[in-house]
Amino acid sequence: MKNNKFARLWLTLFLFTFPLSLFAQNPWWLSLEYGKQRFRSGDYGSALMLFEDARRDRRSMYEQMERDLINLLSIGEVRRIGDSLDRVEQYSYDRRYTAASAAFEELYYRIPKSSLNNSANAALAAIGKLKDYPEAEYWIGEVYRVEGELPLALSQYRRAYAMRDNLEDSGFGTALQYKIADILRTRMEYNEMERTLLSIITSLDTLWINADRASLNTISSGGTSVPYEQASASFARAAMTRTLENDGVDRFLEMYRYNNSVVEQAHRLLGFHYVVAGRPSAQDHLMFAFLIQNTIIIDELMRRQFDFRFTTVRENRENQARNLIELSEEINRNPVLVSYIEEVEYYRTAYYLAASLYRNGKTSIALNIWSFLAAQPRAGEWYSRAVNQLRNPHTEPIVEMP
Repeated sequence: MKNNKFARLWLTLFLFTFPLSLFAQNPWWLSLEYGKQRFRSGDYGSALMLFEDARRDRRSMYEQMERDLINLLSIGEVRRIGDSLDRVEQYSYDRRYTAASAAFEELYYRIPKSSLNNSANAALAAIGKLKDYPEAEYWIGEVYRVEGELPLALSQYRRAYAMRDNLEDSGFGTALQYKIADILRTRMEYNEMERTLLSIITSLDTLWINADRASLNTISSGGTSVPYEQASASFARAAMTRTLENDGVDRFLEMYRYNNSVVEQAHRLLGFHYVVAGRPSAQDHLMFAFLIQNTIIIDELMRRQFDFRFTTVRENRENQARNLIELSEEINRNPVLVSYIEEVEYYRTAYYLAASLYRNGKTSIALNIWSFLAAQPRAGEWYSRAVNQLRNPHTEPIVEMP
């Protein structure tokens, strides 16, 4: 009896949670959820069929709704009404065109009615766009990826990204770009990978974008035209770079904070790519990545320890990254941060930031960062390589990209 009462209560809550129009159509959203379950259990064949069902059923549902609206708008009386969405909608209710009314309800559930500017034609166009199901396209791509079909996976991710306006989570578009970049890297399509990562930065890193514009405007105002690639990267980056190069990594991390975590990976991956290619711009990207990483670490420590401060030791005239070493001790006591530095390749980022500084002639600061890594046995490969650099400093060999 208790179980029956619970089941009825659950069903009641479920019905109130979702719009009734969904139950008149194929449950495409449910197929997607079942597919995810099968995918996570390793049953990729069944998952693929469910994802394809979800894509087909959603398209079928909205195609029917599109036809229902076209049929309504084709009625002579409705054509005479004109493009007024309010009046067309009222007509459908008054004359009991239930299919068209249901289409309007479904549309307003998905997008704000106010965004349609009271246009019946805009409503028809919007319902047509809802036929695309980027989440299903993405999950189909995931099946291809785990099965090693990278060209098919890449095609699916790109299809999903092209449909990003329909994503339930708008931020997932960036995750799709990272997925695309990862496959491009695996396939050694480095130019496309670079363009994808740069598009993330130019879309989401306002400090990077605005600083670039300020730099170009200032250079142009001097009356001399300077090509973009020869210009100082930015006022903000120039100030950050001066601090890092002149005062050391401790002072740099004391002076600046930047917690734009969504672009950290793009800066980091571009930095890794540029440093092995011997490109000077690696330094800027790795500087940003390392700053974002440490900002997140310091913010987390301050959240847990109200009296925590990252403050330069003033008597430390040799810039031996003493505070960075102390910071690493705090990290090692915090399992959450230990997991985080593994996720963002913290020690690798530090090593290659030093390598880019060394290549750009900032040898003393590079040695400081390598000294920090040489005090971190947990850094593994990057500990060993830093120790070797301190014994025999050298520039990293350039790798020719195909």
